[in-house]
Amino acid sequence: MDRRSFMRGAGLAGAGVLAATPLAAPAIAQENPKIRWRMSSSFPKSLDTIFGGAEDLAVHVSSATDGNFLIEPYAEGEIVPGLKVLEAVTTGKVEIAHTCAYYFADKDPAYAMATAIPFGLNGRLMNAWFYQGNGNRLLNEFFATQGLYGLPAGNTGAQMGGWYAKEINTVEDLKGLRLRIAGIAGTILAKLGVKPQQLSGSEIVPAFAKNGIDAAEWVGPHDDLKLGLQKAAKFYYYPGWWEGGPAVHALISLDKWNSLPRRYQAILADACAATNLNMMARYDVKNPQALKRLVADGTELRPFSQDVLEACYAAALEAYADMSAASPAFKRLYEDQLSFKKDAYLWMQLSEYTFDTFMMIQQRAGKL
Repeated sequence: MDRRSFMRGAGLAGAGVLAATPLAAPAIAQENPKIRWRMSSSFPKSLDTIFGGAEDLAVHVSSATDGNFLIEPYAEGEIVPGLKVLEAVTTGKVEIAHTCAYYFADKDPAYAMATAIPFGLNGRLMNAWFYQGNGNRLLNEFFATQGLYGLPAGNTGAQMGGWYAKEINTVEDLKGLRLRIAGIAGTILAKLGVKPQQLSGSEIVPAFAKNGIDAAEWVGPHDDLKLGLQKAAKFYYYPGWWEGGPAVHALISLDKWNSLPRRYQAILADACAATNLNMMARYDVKNPQALKRLVADGTELRPFSQDVLEACYAAALEAYADMSAASPAFKRLYEDQLSFKKDAYLWMQLSEYTFDTFMMIQQRAGKL
């Protein structure tokens, strides 16, 4: 039943057409069935921002359906490990996962396009590509081949470059570095001699303690502080060029999505969009305070050098050519996003960049 038909029916009932009442009740019950889903997250409960997105999503859906559609969120490890949530969906163990799709880029690099690729888009432009560009449509054409339906359900904004036991001053310093890093960024850094390690958030500090890694990237100041990464290494680098605007997704069993009433599909899509907006707002509030605390406690901030960034950018372009040759799905998504990006940054450097730069100068001068 579409929204207009529903409203017209509601108007007739309100006008006193009592004879319609016995027929309306079964119809409404049919449109509002009791459904229970389980949602497995890739993130620990300690991260109120990113795991909090799963909780936000569930509350929104329940509230909008008067409790008839319940989605129960489970943190990493409660049903399956954080990096096994996709398998949990595709095997029917859970109906939905709240995760970063790039964790599964080893299956197909196209998965990474749903989260972030190195030197890709910032958070605002990711949303523009998803909602007003071709992003969501092309991604769901790919997800359908995997038995999935995807909805953006969070974004952290640009991330930090991670924690390092030693300074990274040159490209040479990357060689042999055992770095915890997610997605296809590890493939790119491997071209420069890095030894990438993919670990879930809760595994990072133990890996440092066991001398299993030399460095690790996670998200940014708030989440990194929550995980205690500042206790493992003191040099904190920026920017996380591999994650300019990484999105979190709700990855849903395609069969389960198709079985939902249209009203529930719309409510779930709205819940994911609200979660997407709220998560980035949370990070923008919490990260500045966390960063001040980290620096006060001895963390040393370091920018990646221009030489390191340029070398990584060149390696990324080489990797994208390889991935495009290997995966038609990646090629289609990458070329569409690249076309979008060229125009988007043409506009943003004119207005957004100059405005933000001016205001940042005022902040540094103490004039705000």
